[in-house]
Amino acid sequence: MRTIRDLDTVELILQAQGVLDAIRGPERVIDAGTLRALQQSGNYVVGLFDDDVMVGASIAFFGVPARRTMHSHITALLPEYRGRGWGRELKEHQRQWAFSREVGNITWTFDPLVARNAHFFLTVLGARVTGYSVNQYGIFGGGDAGDESDRLDVEWALADIAQPPADADVVATLEIPSDVEAMRVEDPAAAHEWRTRLRGEMEELLGRGLRIAGFDTPRGYLFTSA
Repeated sequence: MRTIRDLDTVELILQAQGVLDAIRGPERVIDAGTLRALQQSGNYVVGLFDDDVMVGASIAFFGVPARRTMHSHITALLPEYRGRGWGRELKEHQRQWAFSREVGNITWTFDPLVARNAHFFLTVLGARVTGYSVNQYGIFGGGDAGDESDRLDVEWALADIAQPPADADVVATLEIPSDVEAMRVEDPAAAHEWRTRLRGEMEELLGRGLRIAGFDTPRGYLFTSA
């Protein structure tokens, strides 16, 4: 039986830290003490359980009060549980939780090279890209595998889900690898070349005043006139 629960005990918090460590590698994305502090101060700290075994977690915290926002720090599933629609269940739970607290927007960042996330966030969830940052968190391990941490900023307007752009409105596309995460293991140099190439092309397109309006798996990022 699959459930999503608040992580309201020290034991559950420690389990969540273990799950996130298993997903992100040796560079810890968040420690148990911070998780506990976020949970106790009323933020969103939940785990996804399959038959009482925690297989994923999601953490978000409130933003500037006047903007009625939350920032989603991480939502992740153990690799063997991906591709089942469970990540969408977690994000929908987060959406309903936010709605119940009069929050209208959730923000987060993601690596623009990871195609599965670009598809999930922009196409499935209908979030909007609001910015692009070079090496936002510096160089660390985890998902970036020691490479620089370029990021796209997104905002999920919970009552105004973005729709894919019409083909006639797409003025440029930007392809990315189908599985850069595997490439980082098998050929880190090639993965870094993709990082450098994407950075240059992204900055050139955004510098022309275009905006990222969606993502298509074969073509990559879809740009329209701002």
